Amino acid sequence: MTTETTALVPAGVAREDAIVKTVLDGLTSENSRRAYERALVDFLAWYAEKGKPGLSKATVQAYKVKLQSDGLAPSTINQRLAAVKKLAAEAADNGLLTETQANGIGRVHGVKTAGVRSGAWLSKEQAQRLLNLPDTDTLKGLRDRGILAVMLGCGLRRSEVAALTYAHLTQRDGRWVIVDLVGKGNRVRTVPVPAWAKAAVDDWTAAASAALGSLLPRDTDRLFRSIRRGDHLDGASMTDQAIADVVRTYGAALGVKLAAHDLRRTFAKLAHRADGRLDQIQLTLGHASIRTTERYLGVSQNLADAPGNHIGLRLETE
Repeated sequence: MTTETTALVPAGVAREDAIVKTVLDGLTSENSRRAYERALVDFLAWYAEKGKPGLSKATVQAYKVKLQSDGLAPSTINQRLAAVKKLAAEAADNGLLTETQANGIGRVHGVKTAGVRSGAWLSKEQAQRLLNLPDTDTLKGLRDRGILAVMLGCGLRRSEVAALTYAHLTQRDGRWVIVDLVGKGNRVRTVPVPAWAKAAVDDWTAAASAALGSLLPRDTDRLFRSIRRGDHLDGASMTDQAIADVVRTYGAALGVKLAAHDLRRTFAKLAHRADGRLDQIQLTLGHASIRTTERYLGVSQNLADAPGNHIGLRLETE
């Protein structure tokens, strides 16, 4: 019972569902739940192929070697190992694995990544072209342009775009903002909305309100809605995957392989290059620390052109 993964399965419960459930119940983020579920399903399939040798440090190390031989990126391997380690920890907490065994699995090292991945982002010219791609003679085009605008102009994650409601948009200090936005780690922030992005959202909401007729949207309604074939507005709100699909579709039309997070990175890069203050970019993105924003932007210390050079003080000479 102490080493067999099948010992994690309560009687009368489907094997994979029960094993995966022990891990997923402890996660609050929907994105993490999906990623961990995929990771554990893959691990259990491999584990079964190997004849269920027992959940041990040696087994997990062998799985790590397998992932590396598959040519997976270090970040992908480390995420999958994290899911397996959490499985071992949950098993130990429920008396299905000894603490010694769980600790051994926890000591399986991840794969080191050399340097910092810069990711992908668009140039200012590409971002402008992307924003102009949707057909604004259609309801779908107006919606899609509004989505791209808040991603490029506000640096929102796809899940945050999907969760936006009419009540999120309000005025503070004489400008439009997205207020009380709950982001990663349940951190709450207020995000300034540039005038051009607000105009794109207004064009969409005006068209959506006209399509709804007397059923005007309430403050609690989601800002972006599904659209059926024939350009008919659907009452259903969009999922974060649907937001990602919008970005990918227009990226393909632009000739670029584009993920939703690339637009968040584009916002940060363009804002920084336009002399946006690092602390303000941090607050807009909702990063926990300025160091996270620096890594995100790939900012490095410039010793030749240091800030002290520009202070303007001098020594008086006799």
